[in-house]
Amino acid sequence: MNATMRTFFTGAAFALAALSAQAQDPTRALGDLLQRINPGNLLNQPSAPRTPATDDVLQMLSDSVDSIDEAKEIEIGRQLASVLLGSKPLHADAALQRYVNRLGRWIALQGPRPQLPWTFGVIDDPGFNAFAAPGGYVFVTKGVIDRVDEAELAGILAHEITHVVEKHHLKALAAKARSGLAAQLLASQVRTGNAVQGAISQQMLALGKNLYSSGLDQSDEFASDRQGVALAARAGFDPYGLPAVLQQLRTAAPDNPLFTLTLGTHPPAQERLERLELAMGQRLDAYSGKPSVAIPQRLRQR
Repeated sequence: MNATMRTFFTGAAFALAALSAQAQDPTRALGDLLQRINPGNLLNQPSAPRTPATDDVLQMLSDSVDSIDEAKEIEIGRQLASVLLGSKPLHADAALQRYVNRLGRWIALQGPRPQLPWTFGVIDDPGFNAFAAPGGYVFVTKGVIDRVDEAELAGILAHEITHVVEKHHLKALAAKARSGLAAQLLASQVRTGNAVQGAISQQMLALGKNLYSSGLDQSDEFASDRQGVALAARAGFDPYGLPAVLQQLRTAAPDNPLFTLTLGTHPPAQERLERLELAMGQRLDAYSGKPSVAIPQRLRQR
């Protein structure tokens, strides 16, 4: 390994230290997120009126993803983040939130869209799930944190970051908008609610809920697996972290409610592993074999 690569692949401890010096304070970012997104249950709030702004976004989604600039992409992501936080709040452990933010931001800085206002959070839910939204919003559940080590978490975050970078959610929303799904959902009286300050329409909320319950296209999941392992390795983590997570999913009981959503919205874990094995070969082996670091251990070091 040459000197440049040796400097780059220095492992998680260096990565987190470097991020602390480069990125904004993650506590402030989470606070800003909570100011803009009410994590209370959206279903208990009054219905949101349609507005020209939200109708305009839906029209742009219907026309072309390319017509949505970065500012609008971030706004759509904020709205979808409100959908996610509408059912479950962020976990109360501030130290854990800071850690996941620093870890996620360091990984995101190694990708092709480091300029996005990346925000990472841990949702207070025992299920094993991870979610992303356009513009740089990424969430994992506490159930994930409790079942993975640092390299595995890095692999999950890198997978979700890739979804954002490649605009997979925007493309999925565009396909749903073009199909007229929003109108169909409302016509069938899907129960929806209001987001913060009336900034999200019933149509967008219905589309968002449908998106997270149905999942992305399988080709997008396979692509995020491939690019995610490379991104995690680029950030200094063992590239076999994500395959280790997939091994967990492969052995999870299909009727285990903690894994139901993940298993139902992703391709079979065995197929994902096989495709990753073909894509990786031995090309990333030089960056593997790092000692496993437990997340509680990392938190005690901070």
